[in-house]
Amino acid sequence: MLKVFLNLSRLQKRLISVVSDAVFLSFSFWAAFALRLEDKSWTPAPDQLLVGLLTVGVSIVIFARLGLYRAIIRYLSDKAFLTISIGVGSSALTIIALAYLLQAFVPRSVPIIYAVLAFLFVSGSRMGVRMLVGRPRHRNKEPVAIIGTGETGIHLADALLQDMQYQPAMFVTYRRANHRTLIQGIPVYDIDHIEKAIRKHGVKRLLLALDPDTHLNRKQLLRELEQLEVPVQTVPSMAELVSGRARINDIRDLEIEDLLGREPVMPESALVASSLFEKCVLVTGAGGSIGSELCRQILRQRPAKMVLFDQSEFSLYAIERELQSINNIEGLGVKLSAILGSVMQRRRCKAVMRAFGIHTVYHAAAYKHVPLVEHNVIEGLQNNTFGTWHLAEAAIETGVERFVLISTDKAVRPTNIMGASKRLAELVLQGLAERQEGTRFTMVRFGNVLGSSGSVVPLFRDQIRDGGPVTVTHPDIIRYFMTIPEASQLVLQAGSMGQGGEVFVLDMGEPVKIVDLARKMVHLMGLSEKTEDNPDGDIEVRFTGLRPGEKLFEELLIGDNPQGTSHPRIMMAREASMPWDDVESLLKKLSLASQNFDCARIAELIREAPTGYAPNGDVADLVWCHSAPPEENSDNSVRRLGA
Repeated sequence: MLKVFLNLSRLQKRLISVVSDAVFLSFSFWAAFALRLEDKSWTPAPDQLLVGLLTVGVSIVIFARLGLYRAIIRYLSDKAFLTISIGVGSSALTIIALAYLLQAFVPRSVPIIYAVLAFLFVSGSRMGVRMLVGRPRHRNKEPVAIIGTGETGIHLADALLQDMQYQPAMFVTYRRANHRTLIQGIPVYDIDHIEKAIRKHGVKRLLLALDPDTHLNRKQLLRELEQLEVPVQTVPSMAELVSGRARINDIRDLEIEDLLGREPVMPESALVASSLFEKCVLVTGAGGSIGSELCRQILRQRPAKMVLFDQSEFSLYAIERELQSINNIEGLGVKLSAILGSVMQRRRCKAVMRAFGIHTVYHAAAYKHVPLVEHNVIEGLQNNTFGTWHLAEAAIETGVERFVLISTDKAVRPTNIMGASKRLAELVLQGLAERQEGTRFTMVRFGNVLGSSGSVVPLFRDQIRDGGPVTVTHPDIIRYFMTIPEASQLVLQAGSMGQGGEVFVLDMGEPVKIVDLARKMVHLMGLSEKTEDNPDGDIEVRFTGLRPGEKLFEELLIGDNPQGTSHPRIMMAREASMPWDDVESLLKKLSLASQNFDCARIAELIREAPTGYAPNGDVADLVWCHSAPPEENSDNSVRRLGA
């Protein structure tokens, strides 16, 4: 019967609603008189009958005008019940008006009784239908627990109630006073009772829905949830909801900030705004993970123009489209321009800077994946070192005010070509800062960025979904971690603070053991680790050995005496530098070695420069290794980078 009703056409369903409302309103009119006069056999007089019929007719018209018959019953909201209240109130007023006009006998309490009964019948009938229609859908939905009882959690529950996949079974709160209360008929439990409540309601998934201003220890929260071995997921941030990039019920894996478990670095907004507002800004590598987040944050500082520069067509298209959407939705009025090009083409960079009158450059374009750069030595050197040089010279020639290089902790006593090429880029900018005073060069050095391309987090996530194993290079390997927004905030902050030639580093707190991060992800995805003590576990953590150029421990400072800055978590270091003449001479030698495709000579030159380069293996460039003559392959004095 229910299936037959659901398969009716929209017009047929509306006619059924109209007829049922007419019957309920007629009954309510009769019942109001019968209750008032305490006469179960009461029959209306002709004038009372006329009032009743006209009231029902007018009420149906009012309901239709209010849009009540356009509402889909299974998706009725609170607004629909407000509409019913208005319609029923208008219907009661109609009785009073008609009784006065037709001089019919209608006791004063009848319209009130009628309004109460009509509301109960009209709204109750719809509520009943909604429950009947929704019951089969709820029966097959996965029960979930929502962690958070603020606006985000309540909005998520509303969305999931209309969803076909998840059924909110319980809320979890940190407020003990809310324990055992109800929100929209859903029970609320204190975090201390979560394990028992999960078993009681058969919860299969935990959804983090914390308001942005919620003050709690996320690290402690995740530690408690980790023990439950129930998948933990989250909902989009408010920024994504406002920009239209996501909906509240777009459930996804935990945010990187949650996995990191510490408070993000906050910039001094006034200082950052003063250096960007109404300026013309160029971001290289705009389509990359760091570059794209830089663009999002710069956009909200309302520069006059923002130029997005990248050699990847798709990445550039994607970030331009996203930024245009934010620009339009938030009414920022920033002129956006997407330019294809490479930082290794000095004339192209110079033409772009001159055409758009660039004031500030944020240089995020780089090859940063350690093993890949180790296998492609010359390309890594050309892009990271020479690309920075060409871009910086173009900035000087076009009168750019500020130039900010995004560097890396791998530039500190590097054991790989990627880190060494970034340290060389720092030396180039330090030399240029001494050679001239027109452009302020600043370098920002930070650790691994969670969630970036090449980050371990998406890799671990894919490995866990594939059933494992999760591969970690060494049981003792540790890294400093920060989120993409944190890294971008630091870059903007340092770009505003720099006076020329400084290297800024972030106080990144305690380093993270990679194997611990992997195990945390396994547990938070609702699985257990497979070990000798637990052979029936789900996911194995396997150690594969250090890769070429990889270190066990990363550092942020070469020197031991960092200086404080106006920002409590940003330090400044004046690292060892070279006079520009020496830098230029080194660049010429590196260029000649690159043209000759001599990777051993490149390694020797980098080692001789004040880079601290100390490789831990042989030359790993794949093309050079396969193309070198056999006699060179046997000459360890040539082949060994550390020779």
